[in-house]
Amino acid sequence: MSDHYTVLGVSREASVDEIKKAYRKLARELHPDVNPDPASAEKFKSVTTAYEVLSDPQKRQSYDRGGDPFSQFGGGGANFGFGDIMDAFFGGGGSRGPRSRMRAGQDALIRIEVDLTEACFGVERDFDVETAVGCGKCNATGCADGAKPATCDICKGRGEVQQVQRSFIGQVMTSRPCASCQGYGSVIKQPCSECAGDGRVRARKSLHVKIPAGVETGNRIQMTGMGEVGPGGGPAGDLYVEIVENEHPFLIRDGINLHLSIAVPMSSAALGGQVKVETLDGEREVTFKAGIQSGHTVVLKDLGISRLRGGGRGDLIVHIEVTTPAKLGKEEEELLKKLASLRGEDPSTVKIHRSDEKSDAGLFSRVRDAFHR
Repeated sequence: MSDHYTVLGVSREASVDEIKKAYRKLARELHPDVNPDPASAEKFKSVTTAYEVLSDPQKRQSYDRGGDPFSQFGGGGANFGFGDIMDAFFGGGGSRGPRSRMRAGQDALIRIEVDLTEACFGVERDFDVETAVGCGKCNATGCADGAKPATCDICKGRGEVQQVQRSFIGQVMTSRPCASCQGYGSVIKQPCSECAGDGRVRARKSLHVKIPAGVETGNRIQMTGMGEVGPGGGPAGDLYVEIVENEHPFLIRDGINLHLSIAVPMSSAALGGQVKVETLDGEREVTFKAGIQSGHTVVLKDLGISRLRGGGRGDLIVHIEVTTPAKLGKEEEELLKKLASLRGEDPSTVKIHRSDEKSDAGLFSRVRDAFHR
């Protein structure tokens, strides 16, 4: 007996999608309507049987163990389930009818990158996506040239067959999906050459999405009915657009607030003043009082990120870093010495802050606050 994996030309570790793809390719080449050669017809039967076994997880598992995938005793041991017995005695094994070829499509996920401005104010994007769409050649029927599925000769359209099996309580009759038609009750004898009977093909289509203001990395936008079309022209699944926010060159996001760090010269910090900074809303003026210290902040209200749900925006928090000149000219050095003398500052002594001092400007308080957050 030929090895089913060899017949389909796939490895023993092949996924269901790989097995399905290999079967479709071979079916197009070997189907009797396409290739009338008797040898091809025999190969087509072998390919169909191999696909029937390897596409069904239970049959594949039984086959891999060396058993008969069409027998409940495959693999050398009794594999008769208690559920089969219950079905036989309490009606579960009764006729359930053929299953529809039309099934719902799968959901899909794509990722779209946005910059901080787009995340704050929202943006609209056009993009292309490769997905499953209904086959235009056969109008998603899966049949070629207006043909229709034919009633299965094995199950006579019921989609299932009955079997008499042995169990520890004797013989019982159970129903199983028909292996010949895969439970559909009909067989597509003349499959569409474009979709190989599936009723759908892969194609690229253009979509438009509105990204709301306030999104951040990980947020998903659901586009109902924009996912993959199901087999047999079934309803499409949903498409989820996941947001990936790119880092900004100098603004740091923290929820709905933004943080910005600016360097202020020592003289400006001592005298106080105003500087212009770039924000998401253009240039804005930051005013700081005389004597401001490193680590202090200035809050610019409503210049942060828009709230995703609800109105309003967060704040832009400007962090001040006072810079001390690393090199001084002779004249600058003399001026600073004179300033120190006027202020009564002795460069050889330092002041140690006590732990109970409440000085926002002190280094100790900032260190203490950092450890008590």
